[in-house]
Amino acid sequence: MSQRAMYEQYYPYACKIAFRYIYRYDKAVDVVNDGFVKLFTHFDKFQYAPGQDVQRMLMGWIRKIMVNTAIDSLRSKNMMPEIGGIPEYVWEEEPTAEVSAEQRLYYKELIILIKELPPSYQVVFNMYVIDGFTHPEIAQELGISVGASKSNLAKARAHLRKKLNTDISEIDVCSF
Repeated sequence: MSQRAMYEQYYPYACKIAFRYIYRYDKAVDVVNDGFVKLFTHFDKFQYAPGQDVQRMLMGWIRKIMVNTAIDSLRSKNMMPEIGGIPEYVWEEEPTAEVSAEQRLYYKELIILIKELPPSYQVVFNMYVIDGFTHPEIAQELGISVGASKSNLAKARAHLRKKLNTDISEIDVCSF
């Protein structure tokens, strides 16, 4: 597969990963491009065994590179990304049989709620819940203690739980 074809095929996937960590879409695109440069520069390190699902392995490797590139970008800005709106075109994508419209709506709502978290909570929540890092891995990547990672995750969950409960209680239910 050529680099261009690989870039075009996996760009949307990489963008979604970077966008979970980076507030502004234009900055997330920069992270994705930096991530692809790293991917192509170190492609010789990608390993798989015969019989393994190569695409799944490749997507996992891309995810790891994009997460690390996003974290490096946040670290260079002292974990304080700029706050910006989410343009509607970010959510536009080709419909697939694998993902229902309802799932896409839930994903969009979840990402919007996660984006409202303070940056330190947001990063730990993304790394632990969505990307599957352990607390020791998060602590090492972010240069924080394991306890701080656990605390930030607990506070992020509490914040999201409170926000979800508030949103549900504000729904106007029709009564007959």
